[in-house]
Amino acid sequence: MNKLYKAVLSVAACSIVAGAMIAPQAVNAWGDSSHGRPSYTIAQIDNGILGDTITFNSISDGKIGDEKNFVGAKLSTDTGTIWNADTVNVELGKTYTVRIYVHNNSPKGTAAIAENVTANFSLPTTVGTEQTIIGYINSSNATPTRYWDEVKFVSDQDFYLKYVEGSAKYTNAKMGTVSLPNEVITSGATLGYDKLDGKIPGCYAYDGVVTIEVEAKASVSSKVSKTVRKVVVDSVAETGFSAGENKFAESVNAEVGEYVEFQIEYTNLLGERVENVMIRDALPTNMEYVNDTTVLFNSNYQQGVLLKGNTVTTDGINIGNYGPNGLAYIRFIAKVVDNGLGCGANELTNWASATVNNKVVKDDAKVNTNKICEGEPTPTPTPEELPITGATEVAGAALGAGAVTTALGYFIASRKKLM
Repeated sequence: MNKLYKAVLSVAACSIVAGAMIAPQAVNAWGDSSHGRPSYTIAQIDNGILGDTITFNSISDGKIGDEKNFVGAKLSTDTGTIWNADTVNVELGKTYTVRIYVHNNSPKGTAAIAENVTANFSLPTTVGTEQTIIGYINSSNATPTRYWDEVKFVSDQDFYLKYVEGSAKYTNAKMGTVSLPNEVITSGATLGYDKLDGKIPGCYAYDGVVTIEVEAKASVSSKVSKTVRKVVVDSVAETGFSAGENKFAESVNAEVGEYVEFQIEYTNLLGERVENVMIRDALPTNMEYVNDTTVLFNSNYQQGVLLKGNTVTTDGINIGNYGPNGLAYIRFIAKVVDNGLGCGANELTNWASATVNNKVVKDDAKVNTNKICEGEPTPTPTPEELPITGATEVAGAALGAGAVTTALGYFIASRKKLM
């Protein structure tokens, strides 16, 4: 079976907002590609110390205090303007907003446009009592061309940080708040002023803030992420399936008789090797497993291996042994059937679990289907959820195209700290 699956602002106008929203200063956790850029005061900037140089986040008495501490965090429920730029004492189960402040320090406005400006976060991938998030700013014509800073999350219990899919945003004076792709936690997201074109003029009028949300989760031995996408019977070979342009997401719409493909992502979060990892998927009523469609991808089977036991939805499957940060993908196909579907909208929740050292971790994905009964009005279709475009989707999309080796290498590399 085929599984390939515009106006220049005056210097004075740039200075008048200084002093607002001062945040606590942090210890030196910042850096850049020049190995330590100088700091400038607003007065020095006003007096032309930069000349024609474009540089980011180098003002010591700026809008957020010392701009070198441009990465900060706070509880997502906190509506205040103060960001913790040093250490956050974690409350497990709470969601936190993490920001990157972005400011082209040149006072020359549109006469000093930074080009190809991107931002990205490096998120930790293991459990522990301390987790560090690093934020990066990049610009091809700035000096330096790359900047970074970090914020630490600490607890007296082991925990890990889970990125909230679709939470990435960029806010500035021109565009307001716009969504960014989930690539902001891997390869980076392009920023801008009036559009996301990578161009940011100099001065406070053009600054902005990148934010994501992360959830502090209690320690577990592993992480399981469950996603789904719609597939169709291949028109060339009736025994084959094709996903077309569909991307894996948290939920999908499908009608009775149509097929979906589930993906289970497993990651070993322990700092040690684990053996005999068991994966099991609990299909809900009205979902029917398609025999001989379970495929395992990992470092030993980078092109995928078909598992013919057909036990993933019954007794489960043993996917082998994994070292620290070990990664695997399990995919299989199921069909939407009518075994007592109710009239109208039905949400079919599919749970996947990983059992490691007698500990179980679960995650779910959903299939939405409508049943039209006699005398019932035709329901308005439920919109598809936005596709996942973060690290999971980057790897998954490449896997689907057959480039498993490249996908796994990129995915693992993208999760490491970029220095």
